[in-house]
Amino acid sequence: MNNPERYPASGLVVEEELRLTLPELCQACRASEDHVIGWVVEGVLEPIGAAPQEWRFTGQSLRRARLALWLASDMEVNPPGVAIALDLLDEIAALQARLHRAGARWQPS
Repeated sequence: MNNPERYPASGLVVEEELRLTLPELCQACRASEDHVIGWVVEGVLEPIGAAPQEWRFTGQSLRRARLALWLASDMEVNPPGVAIALDLLDEIAALQARLHRAGARWQPS
């Protein structure tokens, strides 16, 4: 029995083909350039391009940057902690996808 109202979807639909510059990403997620550069150094974000002036970020980067900002500002997590938390969330999502593909149903507590 699948009840879509039980777990309402929330979020922003962003085109995967989107390419944002560093200032555009900062404006879109309301983060400082220092935060974003720190997240790139820690591996949280993986821009296309060699230098900050050349960096281009995808829609996936925008989603990760917004989550990273929430972790950094609301939860007071430092950049290495943000990287670890996002890696763990990615791993959870991958495991949930594997369970779904295998036909198992996972229900959050």
